[in-house]
Amino acid sequence: MTEDVRFEIDGPVAMITLNRPAKLNAVTPEMADAIVAAVETCNHSDTIRCVIVTGAGPKSFCAGSDIAELDSYESPWQFRNRPDYCDAIRRLLKPTIAAVNGYAFGGGLETAMSCDIRIASDNARFAAPEIKLGWIGGGGMATFLTHSIGPSNAALMIMTGDPIDAGKALAWGLVSEVMAQDRLMDRAKEIAATIASRAPIAAETAKANLRAAYAMPQDKAIEYERDLQTICFATADAAEGRAAFKEKRQPVFSRK
Repeated sequence: MTEDVRFEIDGPVAMITLNRPAKLNAVTPEMADAIVAAVETCNHSDTIRCVIVTGAGPKSFCAGSDIAELDSYESPWQFRNRPDYCDAIRRLLKPTIAAVNGYAFGGGLETAMSCDIRIASDNARFAAPEIKLGWIGGGGMATFLTHSIGPSNAALMIMTGDPIDAGKALAWGLVSEVMAQDRLMDRAKEIAATIASRAPIAAETAKANLRAAYAMPQDKAIEYERDLQTICFATADAAEGRAAFKEKRQPVFSRK
């Protein structure tokens, strides 16, 4: 781990905070390794039920990879096969919320889009600026932007590299909610607490189902969804949910 990534657990909610505000939370290789380690901890925990990803300070969620570190790779192939923090976030089995404060540029935007739910403060800015430096994004930029804001808007962002503000991100569907900066983390924790109160196997299965729906034809997606529903229906938590409904009480889920 590194002090540039904070990993905290508060009951059923874990928080991964990029903690390098003086550099706009730009990610170094050491930070990427720490994110990978935090993800592994979350995935192996039976008690963590939701994960919040955010950046320290009011200016930036994440400005992407630290450009100054990119020349440290010995070859383009080593760069291609580096541990990638966006890949790590996508490997999270638990539902994930990006609380975007300030800049979400390059890999920072890809990190936010790798989360299941995105909320933003009113000072948030989103950009795919790699083209200004001579390359393009490699952490899912095109596929996630195309799915979330449509092909034309995705092309506008990727081909110009220019940022959009929080209001436009909301209008385009890139984020679900926009709020004042001092409200952002409270709202993220509210959503996380709600998700954590739900049946955890069902929540994790819903995440897998949503991701699969990106790539499947509609008939196959529905068939897959029905299979996942049947798996959930067979769990002890589903039996508890039915019993609680009949007994008019709150269910107590155990991730079994």
